[in-house]
Amino acid sequence: MAKVEEQRRGQVYDAELGAAVERAQQGDEEAFAAAYRLTHPGLLGYLRGMVGDDAEDVASDAWLEIARDLWRFRGDGAGFRGWTATIARNQALDHLRKQKRRPGTALLEQDMLELPGGHDTAASALETLSTQEALELIATLPREQAEAVLLRVVVGLDGPATARVLGKRVGAVRTSAYRGLKRLGEQLTGNRVLGASRGRRSGRGDEA
Repeated sequence: MAKVEEQRRGQVYDAELGAAVERAQQGDEEAFAAAYRLTHPGLLGYLRGMVGDDAEDVASDAWLEIARDLWRFRGDGAGFRGWTATIARNQALDHLRKQKRRPGTALLEQDMLELPGGHDTAASALETLSTQEALELIATLPREQAEAVLLRVVVGLDGPATARVLGKRVGAVRTSAYRGLKRLGEQLTGNRVLGASRGRRSGRGDEA
């Protein structure tokens, strides 16, 4: 039931975003602002995982390009999220090349399909954390897994859209995303157990 409700909310979100983008393409500045508000948080979180403290600057460059080329876009709300993620990623990689730095999450060598349902638990748990906490956890993953999880959880793209952003074939990244979310799920579970154990010890100390 929760899964169905989540999908319904996603559909409503993408419908709202798609309508805003369509109006923005007709010159409605308020609609463009609405599309920005709906899209920017996910893009910024993704860029923080890629370029760290330079994320705001890279996001600004990405939005300049998005605004300039908005007339070129064709698609719905979900498509717009993928399109803007591609622009943001290219800006991030250009920025890193200029800085002679490696991406925080590097590049995926494989591609991404839909994630197995059982690992939505880890994705949902990440969404309950603050952005900083979630990014710190994701940063502990191997590089080939980290960007898959960023695009899947932070930006909210599905598997085929993620593959398009990465410019790869849809297929082999399923393993990377699966392993990344599995590892994060194990870390989150371990942290809860450790926290509960410390709490019990602290409680006994107080009673003593």
